[in-house]
Amino acid sequence: MSKDRSALRVAVIAGDGIGQEVTAEAVRVLQAALVDSDRDLVLADFDLGANRYLADGHILDEDDLAQLAEFDSILLGAVGDPRVTPGVLERGLLLKLRFAFDHYVNLRPSKHYPGVASPLRDPEGIDFVVVREGTEGLYVGNGGAVRVGTPQEIATEVSVNTAFAAERLLRYAFALADSRPAKHLTLVHKMNVLVHAGSLWKRQADAIALEFPQVSVDYQHIDAITIHLLNKPQSFDVIATDNLFGDIITDEAGAITGGIGLAASGNINPGGTFPSMFEPVHGSAPDIAGQGIADPIAAIASVVLLLENAGLQAQADRVQRAIDADMAWRAEHPDLARERGTKDVGAAVLAKLS
Repeated sequence: MSKDRSALRVAVIAGDGIGQEVTAEAVRVLQAALVDSDRDLVLADFDLGANRYLADGHILDEDDLAQLAEFDSILLGAVGDPRVTPGVLERGLLLKLRFAFDHYVNLRPSKHYPGVASPLRDPEGIDFVVVREGTEGLYVGNGGAVRVGTPQEIATEVSVNTAFAAERLLRYAFALADSRPAKHLTLVHKMNVLVHAGSLWKRQADAIALEFPQVSVDYQHIDAITIHLLNKPQSFDVIATDNLFGDIITDEAGAITGGIGLAASGNINPGGTFPSMFEPVHGSAPDIAGQGIADPIAAIASVVLLLENAGLQAQADRVQRAIDADMAWRAEHPDLARERGTKDVGAAVLAKLS
């Protein structure tokens, strides 16, 4: 089956827990956003996640990957279930997809909406993007253990860093910074201790910076930026970093902007060789699954990233304006906002599409 370039083909993996509920609302918004576009929308549901695994032991195989590879994008809900050993689904589904489809850019916008509670005294104006490398670093599983369970146990985790991966990630980050009003990029590493990998990343950044003279660049150690995200988060625009440090920074970014329940992310293959994947950052929240009370705004925000990546900027802007309007309404009517369910929020965003 070949891709129909006149259509936007989206594979939907609703997954587990509240993923089923919030993804349904995200799909409704995606469908509405494309009504007046010149692109048809083709959707296909994939039964992957805990329920499938518990039923027949299936997680993700080569046939699944071959089918998914025919799509332009993947819209993911959430993965995780207390009945499944932690790590089984994450490694067998999420990480496998990211590595198989070369999702070397993990894109995480971090924006504070007025009225949303934050642990910071003054979160107004926070609006930055973290560009995290997604295929190397400590997360490639390069390590092992010997003498397990004895006092002499030895465990190793080896961080893999190549000039190729750092260069392509940084080139994406610089181009993104160049497209934004502030035109500023912050490179994050720990090059005073991790001298080999840190030097590799810094040299790649310095070389690419020469091609983007309009983008201002600075460098921060990972421990320094965790402080500065608390006392001057508005100073950041685009943050580029490796896999592990990006994991740390994005969680802190979610916390200061009101929690990961509002955050969306993209796992992107910029060249389009494979489909990119878009998802809310939150988990499957099994404690509230099936109650219809999960907030779908992060799943809907992932639709914005999907549309942007598909080159449908006007449609992405429409959805983002609707999200902004709904978040503004929440700030003005907090009591009413707390009474809304999943479908209510979805309907409100749909009503605000303009």
